[in-house]
Amino acid sequence: MSDSKTQSELSRVKAETGREHAEDSREEADLERGTAEQQREVAEGLRKEAEELRVAAEDARHAAEEARHAAEEARHATVAAVAATAEALRTNLAQMQFIEDARNTLRQLKPTEPDDIH
Repeated sequence: MSDSKTQSELSRVKAETGREHAEDSREEADLERGTAEQQREVAEGLRKEAEELRVAAEDARHAAEEARHAAEEARHATVAAVAATAEALRTNLAQMQFIEDARNTLRQLKPTEPDDIH
């Protein structure tokens, strides 16, 4: 019976060792699972940040495109303003030339001496 008791004791020790090994493996797996979860959370945070940066870059691209359109419209407005200014100057010059011609005509028609008036 002592053999059977020894065999039983050896089986119990072996089972206890197996249980301890399984417990160690479980704890190790829990730690790895925790590390994997932390890495997943970090990766998710980085993914969200990358998405926010992508959206910001897209918004910046749209803003740049709108600014380009606004600059083009401003250029057209400037060209129109310059053309309008040139037309106004041309009109003013024509008026001044007309006035100058009228003065010259009046000078030619004006009698030089009071006796010349009849």
